[in-house]
Amino acid sequence: MTKASMMKAIKRNVAGYAFISPFVIGFLVFTAFPIVASFFYSFTSFDMLTAPKFVGLDNYVTMFTNDPKYWKSVTVTLYYVVAVVPLRLAFALFIAMLLARASRMIGVYRTMFYLPSIIGGSVAVAIMWRNLFGDDGVINILLTLLGLDAVRWFGNPTAALWMLILLAVWQFGSSMLIFLAGLKNIPPTYYEAAAVDGANAVQKFFKITIPMLSPVILFNTIMQTISAFITFIPAFIITKGTGQPLDGTLLYSLYLFRRAFQFFQMGYGSAMAWILLIVIALLTFILFRTSRFWVHYETKEGN
Repeated sequence: MTKASMMKAIKRNVAGYAFISPFVIGFLVFTAFPIVASFFYSFTSFDMLTAPKFVGLDNYVTMFTNDPKYWKSVTVTLYYVVAVVPLRLAFALFIAMLLARASRMIGVYRTMFYLPSIIGGSVAVAIMWRNLFGDDGVINILLTLLGLDAVRWFGNPTAALWMLILLAVWQFGSSMLIFLAGLKNIPPTYYEAAAVDGANAVQKFFKITIPMLSPVILFNTIMQTISAFITFIPAFIITKGTGQPLDGTLLYSLYLFRRAFQFFQMGYGSAMAWILLIVIALLTFILFRTSRFWVHYETKEGN
């Protein structure tokens, strides 16, 4: 291609380049550069006030061998993820199956159930949740009316963590809508044929619904696992950024934030971020690799 033809092609496509430039610039400035910078900082001692000092693998060595709070945050986060992901998916599927039934109010119900996902991660909802679970909050009042003992949600590490878990499960709307779309795509004839063969509701669920929804379950599992690992705002607002009581709510992302922006250990925080990225990537890879054993894709022939 000659220089003249290249200039002509550029002039012809200048409008396209102009329209795409905001995205390209934004990606380079707010995504690509921070990723490269954090990788570099993970090998340095950097307090954001002085020039970074190269320390090699010291941040990673300290993280794994000389930081008890790091392992506490890992333990709390794994507990949180293992509890949140199955509960949120199960609840989302349950609501989706209820909404899959024909109803004139289906649009209203979908909107109502999706609202928590829209506002659930906001600061206002986190503050509301903190008040609901206070010592004199609505939850303890209801427990007392039922004849149960009030729970000190902010005094017991396990209770405090379950308070965060319940908030996460409440935000099931996005998974619910995806499940609902998947349920709508299951041919009714499958259920009719199963009914003719004498299958009951439980057999239909495990022999038809689950296998047909398995690609959707895989997608939701991956997305919700990633979301659970990077949960930050609820833990930060509800615990006022401390991870208390007794570090019982010290999620990984919250401890990362404290190291990087409260203790000004940006190099250490960057190292933590890269470990989190690697763990999420490995889990996603494992889910994809194991999906061939339990995910069923419908072929063009309908098999």
